[in-house]
Amino acid sequence: MTPSHWLRNVRPYGAPAEDLLIANGLFTERRPASTAPLAPSDIDGQYQLLTPALVESHVHLDKTLWGQDWRPNSAGPTLKDYISNERQVLRDITTPIAERAGALLENCIARGSLTMRCHVDIDPEFGLRHVEAMQQLRERYRDLIDLELVVFPQTGLISRPGTAELMREAMALGVENVGGLDPCGIDNDPIAQLDFVFKLASEFDRGIDIHLHDKGELGLWQIARIADYTERFARQGRVMISHAYCLGMLPWTQVKPVAERLAALGISLMSSAPADCAVPPFLALREVGVNVCLGSDGIRDAWSPMGNGDMLERAMLLALRFDLNKDEELAAAFAAATINGAQALGRKGYGVVLGQPADFLLMNVQTLGEAVVVRPPRQVYRGGRLIAANGQLLDSRL
Repeated sequence: MTPSHWLRNVRPYGAPAEDLLIANGLFTERRPASTAPLAPSDIDGQYQLLTPALVESHVHLDKTLWGQDWRPNSAGPTLKDYISNERQVLRDITTPIAERAGALLENCIARGSLTMRCHVDIDPEFGLRHVEAMQQLRERYRDLIDLELVVFPQTGLISRPGTAELMREAMALGVENVGGLDPCGIDNDPIAQLDFVFKLASEFDRGIDIHLHDKGELGLWQIARIADYTERFARQGRVMISHAYCLGMLPWTQVKPVAERLAALGISLMSSAPADCAVPPFLALREVGVNVCLGSDGIRDAWSPMGNGDMLERAMLLALRFDLNKDEELAAAFAAATINGAQALGRKGYGVVLGQPADFLLMNVQTLGEAVVVRPPRQVYRGGRLIAANGQLLDSRL
């Protein structure tokens, strides 16, 4: 049992100042800000904005080149060119996954992400090496971040013999989610891929997260099939579709019926708010009840030299992409990087709520909108304990 202490003079979500009692790592009591003198064990919030910690809903830590010498992007123009180029880059890199991924993970934690979903490559060439490395890394940082994994068939599932067997082995090792990738565009056999993914997830009672880059009506058809399978296998609330560019390519009158099915089945969408292609229409999807969250995707890897692991910046990119400039719209972008991600990942214990873990940020700004626009320095707390400040993790494990 850890001693209780008060978090004093903070403004939850920008509301009037309050004090919150933290006991055994949980928020246990709240009251209007007191004028009593601070006790030695109290944390003085200095009337800063208090928010829940950020949620990174989609990242590829195992493939990052974070901390390595600069490497120009050498990929060709197509998706398959990028995949092939990435395979060669990863063959050439001698720095262990634990070193590269650990450095990036520490950066993400220091910027306030304490819940994360990481997609981990699996194929016959690499076997389970990436999965095992990421599971070991997760153990090293278990007290600082809630990190879940998705086994990801980057080079194909049905079309790449041996991959399905490796995915089953990864489930037996405890990986939390079954991944998929462009059932049409990569495997050219959408029903076979979806059959395998949903049956494997049902057998092991795991979540599902499918990358979908296929565009236009082909992509929309696949989303409808994913909805069919979600209903058939009773996976409501446990399915994510990542990217789903097709939803931003077609008229809303065509998209809306599918979007309403996604909302009814609790299928979440993840967007990285990219600048180079169509993006699912954030506000329209939100209006019909679809849960849209945010992820960085690749950070400083063979796909792109961009990214810094800051989910507040990702919320800003979403706002910039959709011209969100009203306070309530900016707050919705903030929600996509926090509570929406927690919902998509099935996290029940989340938020500035009594009885929930005291994982939070303090920022010297007035509102959620200002936090998105300014992306200020922040103090990061895990279980009521300061673990990072001003972009630096206080206890590096590297």
